[in-house]
Order: sequence, then structure tokens, then C-alpha cells
Amino acid sequence: MRLYDFDGMFDEKLSEYISKNAGKYGEDEWEDIIPKLYQKFGDTKIKSLGKTPREFYAEMTDSDIIRCLKAHLRENVPVSEFLCNEIEGRNLVESLLPMLDKGSSECEYAMNIIGSDDRAIKKYLNILVSTDDTDLKNRCVDLIKEKADLVVNEALEFYGNGVEKEYMCEILSRSVIRDDRIFEILIKEFRGDVENVSMHASYLAAYGDERALPYLLDKIDEEGIPYTEYRELKFAIEALGGEYEKERDFSSDPYYQLISGQTSDVADLFATFTDPKKV
Repeated sequence: MRLYDFDGMFDEKLSEYISKNAGKYGEDEWEDIIPKLYQKFGDTKIKSLGKTPREFYAEMTDSDIIRCLKAHLRENVPVSEFLCNEIEGRNLVESLLPMLDKGSSECEYAMNIIGSDDRAIKKYLNILVSTDDTDLKNRCVDLIKEKADLVVNEALEFYGNGVEKEYMCEILSRSVIRDDRIFEILIKEFRGDVENVSMHASYLAAYGDERALPYLLDKIDEEGIPYTEYRELKFAIEALGGEYEKERDFSSDPYYQLISGQTSDVADLFATFTDPKKV
């Protein structure tokens, strides 16, 4: 199968266009112009092909266009937006699902095209618990959260077995299913993980169960909590329909000083992170 680097072709033409129009447009203007030029290029006939980039892909069969995508990835030839758009327009999710098993660039490209389609959510969960790639884990979680109800039982089982417990809490918190098992897990982690109070408070806010209010109110009323935790706890309380109006003094909190403009030297505040002698 002959592969064409349409993005490379466009870049060459773009360089010529920019050179001819040097100084004519500002940086912000170029940011608007370049995407429009790219779309116009998609409808421009390529002499060597006798057709436009969009026509080139539109004429392929479903099986050929999937083969084409795989070949681009295998041969490290840039995948153009025109190819991705053609695949998306045909709704070829079933043909793309096997690519999620590869654990490579094929997997990531398939995820970008499939998105949060119901048919892929359980596969994303399996990728999440089997890969060591943190970025890929986070990408999976973002997609799973959009359809969390589809994997509640699986997420509960993984949590119970101690597998990626933090990710499972994040997923379960996005479920619209009211399940005591989920609530108890989110409360347990909120009360037990003292290093990540803000994160677990956000999970309780996302889950939306008002029964969490007493736990949040007890925690926010503790003396000595940092301002960052206070803010997240207050947000969670309000998200669940509660209120916390008690006046608190955070004037000695470094983060509070920073955002309120009380810290005169921001560099000093973060010196321990930037000075290698203090690491």
C-alpha cells in the first residue's frame, strides 16, 4: 500500500506561504490562518495523485482505510487529520477495537478516534490495570469516567483486590449509580488517606451523595488543616448542598499568602524546590 505524508506536503507549502507573506501577519493571526490553510489543502488536488487528500481516503474501502492507518503507524509516516476524519466519519469502532490490544502507538491512535464509545470502556479498564505507562493510564481514566456506570462492578472488584485503588476511586466517583459499596469506599479513603484529603474530597463532591456532608464538615473544622485542603473541602461541601461559614485564619499558610499577594518574594517560597543544595 502506497502511503502519502500529506502533513509533510502541507508543511512544505506552508513554509513557502509564510516566506512570501513574512511580516504581513502577526503571531495571533497566523494561529487563525494556518488551520484554515490546512482545511483548504484537504480539498486541493495533488498532481501526482490526481485527487485531493480527502478524496484519496474517501475512495478506500473500510478494510483498506484501517490497513492504511496501521501502515502509517508501522512505517512511522505521520497520520493526517484527513485520514482520522475519514475513519471517524465511517463509525469503524468495531474495526478499531482490536488495535486497543496492541499496547503501542496503535492503541493510542485507536483511543483518540474511538473516544468514549460504550464498546471500548471495558477495554480501557483492562489497559489501565495492565500498563505501566502513567500517561496511558490517565488517558484511559479520562475516557472511562465519561461512562463509569458501564464498569462499576469491575472497578469494585479491582478495588477489592487492591488493584489501582486510587484510579478505581476516581472512576467510581463518576458513577451516577447510587450504591452503598461505592459510598463506603469513598468515605473510607477520604478518612484514611491523610496525604490526599483534597483529592478524596473532590471524589465525594463528584459522586454527589449528601451523606458525605457530616464527614466533610468534621474534617474542615479541624485545626491546622492547610488552606489548599480547606478550599477543596469547602467546595465539596457546597457541591453537596451544604454550607460552612466559620471564619478561619490562614494568614500563616504559605499558599494563602501567595494567592492573596502577601508573599513578597515568590522565589523564596519555592526555594526548597529549586535549590539543589536543599533537595
